[in-house]
Amino acid sequence: MYGKRILVCGATGFIGRNFAEFFAQQDSVEVTGVFHKRPAFENPKIKWLQADLTQLNDVERVMKDVDVVIQAASVTSGIKDIVSRPFVHITDTSVMNSLILRASFENQVEHFIFFSCSVMYPSSNDALKENDFNVDAEMDPRYFGGAWNKIYFEKMCEFFSTQGPTRYTAIRHSNIYGPYDKFDLEKSHVFGATVTKVMQASSPGKIVAWGEGKEERDLLYISDLVAFVRLALEKQAEPFFLCNVGRGKSISVRDLIQKIIKVSGKDIRLEFDKSKPSIATKVALD
Repeated sequence: MYGKRILVCGATGFIGRNFAEFFAQQDSVEVTGVFHKRPAFENPKIKWLQADLTQLNDVERVMKDVDVVIQAASVTSGIKDIVSRPFVHITDTSVMNSLILRASFENQVEHFIFFSCSVMYPSSNDALKENDFNVDAEMDPRYFGGAWNKIYFEKMCEFFSTQGPTRYTAIRHSNIYGPYDKFDLEKSHVFGATVTKVMQASSPGKIVAWGEGKEERDLLYISDLVAFVRLALEKQAEPFFLCNVGRGKSISVRDLIQKIIKVSGKDIRLEFDKSKPSIATKVALD
């Protein structure tokens, strides 16, 4: 990593900020963080650029003199939007990915990191490998748009890897949690939403969770994802590499909430609202 110039797109978001801060701590690494609406944070080792990555001119401006691109910019939210407004994740994120991939190729960056997801996998009692995704299998309609969007850009990474010297890593990661996660009840994922509910609850008191709590998720701490990307940047020889990154075990939403309640030390009763949206799947990554 010595002497590398790393561009982190979406560097003020949850995943991007963790990457920007990590690489800024490394000796002789030059980190540039791209932000749009969320303000830049104080860090003397990060050079900041404000840009709208849905605009070609902005993308071309930030992509100059870069060795590594970590593409963490996207439109994200939680289960409420996934169920009621799934299209919000598709359009702007697709434009961003298309423009950033093209600019990375044209500028012949050394390595491009793309964060895919794991929602294309079926529910399973076994930890799933990359080849367990079946293109002909029926997919939960609430995940259909987001999953196929990610699969398309995995294939675009593979395509561009045949056109020039840039190496591409496409990562199907599980549910990430850790510092700078979203804790807004309207937009956060299950971990962040649960922490917020528990912290705001009275003691004694109760919290109400969506669904039945039977859903199971593979949870991965953000520093483990960062560690994997660092290994990929140092070790990957292939032009294109697609891989799962997860804990390899799943935990039910019910058990997760109960663990967070226990850690809080509060006297909180757990109830479930079965009328609220939930996606009853069990997914762990191998």
